[in-house]
Amino acid sequence: MSPSITLREVDDSNVNQIIDLSVADSQQHFVAPNVRSLAQAYATTKVWVRAVYADDEPVGFAMLSDDHEKPRYYLWRFMIDERYQGKGYGKTALGLIHDYVRSRPGGDRIYLSYVPAEGGPEHFYKALGYVDTGVVHDGENEAVLAL
Repeated sequence: MSPSITLREVDDSNVNQIIDLSVADSQQHFVAPNVRSLAQAYATTKVWVRAVYADDEPVGFAMLSDDHEKPRYYLWRFMIDERYQGKGYGKTALGLIHDYVRSRPGGDRIYLSYVPAEGGPEHFYKALGYVDTGVVHDGENEAVLAL
C-alpha cells in the first residue's frame, strides 16, 4: 500500500528533521540546503513553506512565493530526500502544491527555475507539463505550468 503524501507546516516539532533532509551528493548544486531555505523564509514575507510527508515520515521540503496582492506564484525551492526519490512522492507533492496555487487569487499558473544540467530536475518538471519561458535567472531556466 502506498503511503499518503501530505504537506505540513514546518514548526518546532519537525524543523530539525526537515533541516536533516538532503538530496544526493551529485544533486547538491541543483538545490540549496533546507537550512538555508528556512533562513530565507524566516527573513522573507509572503512565502509558503511546507514539509512533504509520506505518512508520518518527513521526506521533502517546498517553499513557494505566495503574494495574493501580486499573484505570481513561484516554486522557490523543492526537494525530496535522496532516500525517497523515485517513489512518486515528488510528483504527488507537486500536485498538492498545484492544488494550493489554484486555490489562491490569480492562481492559474506556477513558475519555477532549474539548473539545466545532466542529472538535474529538468526532465521531471517537463514530464509534469512545465514549459520553459525563455527567461534565465542566474544560470537557471525559468519554466511555467498553466493550472
